[in-house]
Amino acid sequence: MAANGLYTTRGDDDQTSVRCIVDSKEEIALSTLGLDDAPTPTGKAKQYGAMKRYTSILVINGCVAVFFAFATKRFIQHERNCQTNCGMQWCDGYGMLVLLLAFAYAGMLYFLLLKPICGPPLSRQFAPVAALCQRTFRLRAVKLSLGAIVLLGFAIFLYFDTRDDTIRLMPLTGMVVMLALSFLVSKHRRSINYRPVCAGLLVQALLGLICIRWDVGRAIFSCIGAKVDTFLSYSSVGAGFVYGDALINQYAVFAFAVLSVIYFFSFFISVLYYLGAMQWVVLKLGWILQSLMGTTVCEGIMAAANIFLGMSETPLIIRPYVKDLTHSELHSVMASGFATVSGTVLAAYISFGASPGHLVTASVISAPAVLCVAKIIYPEVEESKTTSENIQIEKSTDSSVVDAACNGASSATSLILGIIANLIAFVSFVAFCNGVLAWLGMLVGVDGVSLEWFCGYIFRPLAFVMGVSWKDSEHVGQVIGIKTVVNEFVAYQRLGELIRSEIITKRSATIATYAICGFANPSSLGIMIGAMSAMAPERRSSITAVSFRSFITGSIACFMTACIAGLLIDDFQGSNGTPLNVSTSLNSTV
Repeated sequence: MAANGLYTTRGDDDQTSVRCIVDSKEEIALSTLGLDDAPTPTGKAKQYGAMKRYTSILVINGCVAVFFAFATKRFIQHERNCQTNCGMQWCDGYGMLVLLLAFAYAGMLYFLLLKPICGPPLSRQFAPVAALCQRTFRLRAVKLSLGAIVLLGFAIFLYFDTRDDTIRLMPLTGMVVMLALSFLVSKHRRSINYRPVCAGLLVQALLGLICIRWDVGRAIFSCIGAKVDTFLSYSSVGAGFVYGDALINQYAVFAFAVLSVIYFFSFFISVLYYLGAMQWVVLKLGWILQSLMGTTVCEGIMAAANIFLGMSETPLIIRPYVKDLTHSELHSVMASGFATVSGTVLAAYISFGASPGHLVTASVISAPAVLCVAKIIYPEVEESKTTSENIQIEKSTDSSVVDAACNGASSATSLILGIIANLIAFVSFVAFCNGVLAWLGMLVGVDGVSLEWFCGYIFRPLAFVMGVSWKDSEHVGQVIGIKTVVNEFVAYQRLGELIRSEIITKRSATIATYAICGFANPSSLGIMIGAMSAMAPERRSSITAVSFRSFITGSIACFMTACIAGLLIDDFQGSNGTPLNVSTSLNSTV
């Protein structure tokens, strides 16, 4: 695959030039669909190939047009006699169909027609303007002015939004504490590049406004969360077929009813990776992060990839280049895995009562957050060896779509067994610790001593500065402590119990959802070191050297995201989350 499908980064703080050439990834996706411009045989074979290609396109589009016409007719008939839920519902039914077709045809129009035909002339025409803008935005004064404008606008918004409820400004204290802690444990304080730090904070704030505070953005992410919930619930059909209805629907045994979703999701991820769609999306998001924050190629790609993939699968995207990463890049790559969760385990968290929309939003906001914190804790003091001239993203090694699907489902077995083993071991260990602590407490006449009791007192101030009320801070502190000391599965289970018992408010539950939405725990630290060391055995010493700081970075990034949520969520928004019902009917509208 061509190496020019990525980005070029050169220069220092104010001399960073970012260029994105996406032809290679588009070639992967288009070639998979048979729409690429690969050379074909001459003569009759060439004419036959072209005729077959255009006939297929015509037939497919004709079928889509006919289906859309019938759907439109049905929608018009429904609206004439409509009494409830009238009008265009963009997250369901006909409205969703319109959006999907609009996005699909807009993408094909751009990549198949506008870009190849109009792209080169327009690029030449606007090249002087683009060069002028690039030179202008390199100036420190321009960057500082734009940042100041965004910051001032955010401050004005907060003033009017919280003037009747100033206690909601407490998360600002939490953000200051997190940044100060990051600076305190920094490896090279004098070498900190403040561009990615400031840009990361601004991008976090903007994403928070869009995803949490803006009604349209919140509706979009709520819709995405609902669709993810519905999509994952289809796995109950296959699980019920294999394990029986009693284990899946009647008793909802965790290992069978919830973890079976991982087979289904891994199946789809593997197919998307084979088609090139996953790489294309990751590269686009990675380019956006790199352009905005001035990070390196691998750092931007990995931060974007961890929104969708797990911490042990994501490094496979850059496997040939792990050995060439600088210490700072290794730190950022590992921290990105600790600061987010993968789509394969969302169903487990949802089943405990976490909101699907907030889980998706947390992973998106944590992407710039982790880069921001990583560049404080482990600044770059070396020269990156990975640029668009020498980096290639690996293609799928599967031979066909069917092969990719089978391998994706099979590869989920090790992940599920790992989750089961960790849950059994760590939940048992927590019970053992609680038993010992209760016995020690009994000897001195103190009742109720447990690991959660200690975590509640240790992490209570942290929960409070993130925006949780003092009344709820002890319970949320327990959840944060369990996530940090044990793992996020046990933490979400505990959070679900608090939500169902209505012990904490919806606002506190939402902030806790963001705070523990990451893989930063001791067992994950071992998994990450093992996965990275297997890819580059010669860099094991470097990987272990930066591992603990990356663990701290991932945790702080999650807490920063929770501070953003606490700053923007009011008491009336709630968590809008319901537990995943694995017996959801297949008649649900997707």
